[in-house]
Amino acid sequence: MSYQVLYRAWRPGTFSEICGQDSITKTLRRQVTTGRIAHAYLFCGTRGTGKTSAAKVLSKAINCLSPKDGDPCGECEVCRALQAENCMDVVEIDAASNNGVDEIRDLREKIKYPPSLTKYKVYIIDEVHMLSTGAFNALLKTLEEPPAHAVFILATTEPQKLPATILSRCQRFDFHRISVDAIVERMEVVLGGIGRTADEDALFEIARAAEGAMRDALSLLDCCLSYTDGSVTLELARDVLGSTGRAFLFDFADALIDFDSARALLLINEMVSKGCDPQVFARDVTAHLRALLLAGAVGDISQLLEITPEDAARFSEQATRIDSARLSRLMDLFMRAEPDMKWASRPRTVLELAAVRACHPEREEDSDVSERMERLEKLVQSGAIAPAKPAKAAAPAAESAEKKPAAPKSAPAQPLAAPPQEYLDAIETIGQEIPSIRATLPSMAFVSYDAGVLTVQFSKKQLMHMRMLERKKAALEELFARHFGAPLTLRMVQEGDAAAKSAPSVGATAKRVIEESYDLFGREKISLE
Repeated sequence: MSYQVLYRAWRPGTFSEICGQDSITKTLRRQVTTGRIAHAYLFCGTRGTGKTSAAKVLSKAINCLSPKDGDPCGECEVCRALQAENCMDVVEIDAASNNGVDEIRDLREKIKYPPSLTKYKVYIIDEVHMLSTGAFNALLKTLEEPPAHAVFILATTEPQKLPATILSRCQRFDFHRISVDAIVERMEVVLGGIGRTADEDALFEIARAAEGAMRDALSLLDCCLSYTDGSVTLELARDVLGSTGRAFLFDFADALIDFDSARALLLINEMVSKGCDPQVFARDVTAHLRALLLAGAVGDISQLLEITPEDAARFSEQATRIDSARLSRLMDLFMRAEPDMKWASRPRTVLELAAVRACHPEREEDSDVSERMERLEKLVQSGAIAPAKPAKAAAPAAESAEKKPAAPKSAPAQPLAAPPQEYLDAIETIGQEIPSIRATLPSMAFVSYDAGVLTVQFSKKQLMHMRMLERKKAALEELFARHFGAPLTLRMVQEGDAAAKSAPSVGATAKRVIEESYDLFGREKISLE
């Protein structure tokens, strides 16, 4: 006999061999045991989750001459005939290639005849969503009231495309993605059956690449076994899959977080030189960024993503160094790059472009302003650019008017007063407690603090920052009040605003009113409290 691929040779023969669908198999086994067989079933789920295998097992179980706890015995005449796929009473139809009205009408004519060997005549229609509208209409009446000896099992990956009239006439079972642990356990059984071995890390790498599909996992394992006569190692699995290790992805993510485009490009070059697929790498980067997003939201993701506690701790540490807004933009860049590589003549260039754009948000028109500010702050800290020199101190108030130049029509902005220590301490606290606005704080300049009113100023180019901080005004006032030791009102003004140009303070106004009262009524007649 010619060689059979693993997913065919090791297709489940009983309900107990179907992995990761315990609730479904328990229900079907119970129906077989009690004899409560429905006339129509609908199996939904993503590829490789066991829909067709469950349909084959169910067709054997309901026709088995001596079932064992709902499972087919595999030894009787009917089981052997169905296993050999030479029984005419179980019909498998591919709806993708037999989707016309004529095929369904032919089915309706043949379904009238009773089975020759089995108790039930079973029709397994795979990819049923591919049937045409006319074919669905032709099937509708038969599906609603089939002969007593007929059972329909419909399988689809897109149940939303089925008409509601079809859905309402079937018992629906939703097959979910199989866990990584369940896939690894099944692959170990297969390896033991064929006398081969594989490292546990390699099996986990294959299981993660399968994305919940057992058929995909066995196909990938088959490729790895064909690559060598010895044991399947982690390095071999990564070579066959074209994937990269988690440590490499952590290094690449560090480069993106630090805005280090040179390091990111060097890592891409290293990845390509090892034979990794750029499209697969972009997919891995997107998955890594998603893990960072989850880590920033929930903390420990060891159970959520089925990773080790050590990797979960590293994800949590890395997530603290990047805010969710920039993380979302990075995910969007690499998610867009992945399908673009499919049609590009140079996929590597598409990947490199995404990395450069991720590390240089200041060059993107649609990038977030706070992200640009974060980039500039890191450049200042590293010494790549020099900070702006502070403005000169204001001239003494006692300076005569003759020495002052005539004010032009558009007077420049007046120098601002030096902020008190309470203000500086409050800014530091705000940056720690509200990280989302940390990058916008340098754009806020201290003007004055008088009679419980704290005035800050923004330039005309920083109005977006002003709008962002206005949304957090209540929280800002609370934090400022904590450091100033008294309740206060935060007043945000724009540079050049008339209200910001030396507006008289409450204290100055009160003093002027008192002096005028002394002149009008006499100092001896006024008592201040």
